[in-house]
Amino acid sequence: FQLPADLTKMHLTDNPHPQVTHVPSSQSGCSIASDSGSSSLSDIYQATESEMGDVDLTGLPEAPVDSEDEEEEEDEDIDRTSDPLLGRDVVRECLEKEPADKTDDDIEQLLEFMHQLPAFANMTMSVRRELCSVMVFEVVEQAGAIILEDGQELDSWYVILNGTVEITYPDGKSESLCMGNSFGITPSLDKQYMNGVVRTKVDDCQFVCIAQQDYWRILNHVEKNTHKVEEEGEIVMVKEHRELDRSGTRKGHIVIKATPERLIMHLIEEHSIVDPTYIEDFLLTYRTFLTSPLEVGNKLLEWFTVDSLRDKVTRVVLLWVNNHFNDFEGDPAMTRFLEEFEKNLEDTKMKGHLRLLNIACAAKAKWRQITLQKPSRDSPLFFSLLGGSDKGFGIFVETVEIGSKAAEAGLKRGDQV
Repeated sequence: FQLPADLTKMHLTDNPHPQVTHVPSSQSGCSIASDSGSSSLSDIYQATESEMGDVDLTGLPEAPVDSEDEEEEEDEDIDRTSDPLLGRDVVRECLEKEPADKTDDDIEQLLEFMHQLPAFANMTMSVRRELCSVMVFEVVEQAGAIILEDGQELDSWYVILNGTVEITYPDGKSESLCMGNSFGITPSLDKQYMNGVVRTKVDDCQFVCIAQQDYWRILNHVEKNTHKVEEEGEIVMVKEHRELDRSGTRKGHIVIKATPERLIMHLIEEHSIVDPTYIEDFLLTYRTFLTSPLEVGNKLLEWFTVDSLRDKVTRVVLLWVNNHFNDFEGDPAMTRFLEEFEKNLEDTKMKGHLRLLNIACAAKAKWRQITLQKPSRDSPLFFSLLGGSDKGFGIFVETVEIGSKAAEAGLKRGDQV
């Protein structure tokens, strides 16, 4: 079966041609970064430090906000990072350094740039990082310059960073390669020879080159950095060992592939120090590999019945409500899931978590207008209200009769009038 993709960055797909080297599918991964606007669970907890009456229900933060004193400096940072020319200058400075002189920051800059290129798309993060640490920068100034002759022994893998090259094959056919495409050796130590002539089509063609020995070593030793989880003879999850810095203090395994069922299961498992935002990433991306959010919701309700999993399940639901409330507000089935989960919190006396859930729902809910028409003054409303000035809090919908006109109009339990 096809394993779902990694959950860290989205990549393009390489254009296949004879000289492009692809990593086997077991090592491939296309993934998506976590939502920068998502709230962490600590944001929800901070909102409950005062009594309920003092809480501003619109105050759950969705992104860090800088002080006015820092605004001017931040504007300058935005200007610098949004200028592609400045970004390319920074990358070029990193590329022009000898491999031994590249710092961790240099490699991170190169990673940020290289992961956008098709040649690197199907490689894991650790492979790309190692390639960035050994790559050498080359520039060919003139158009029409021959880079490789037909039959010439190959010793490097090339990726085009700027310009266009043309490969003319012995049979007279030709092919143009542009930014992000690759040519040269395959990951093998066998002697390899160029089939065709490679020449530049424009001035100022720029390449990164990786020596055959390094290319073979990095791509063929990727297995040592991966851990495969098998169930009933089938691989259901692949994890990659990553080190976030050269000190070795921040290292661990991160999920790069798994079946949909295994990705859901990982929500309640222990997460590595190098993968602290797995839950947020999953909730942002599950739509790409699941047909319905209820696949997740039903499992969470099932796991809630297990005492040791209850806190973990509640954390997932709170993050889900706080970061993606539209998943519930616009889906009657998910609204029912939320009501059932709320009842479970009441039954298990988890009052603190119930309070957090109510605050998150109140903060994220949208204003809407509902019109109900009664055939006569004596006709029932099909819903009941709770609260008022005598109770000391607002007026809320307590119950709505299933299948009634009120339910069809969109009235829900918990709505504040």
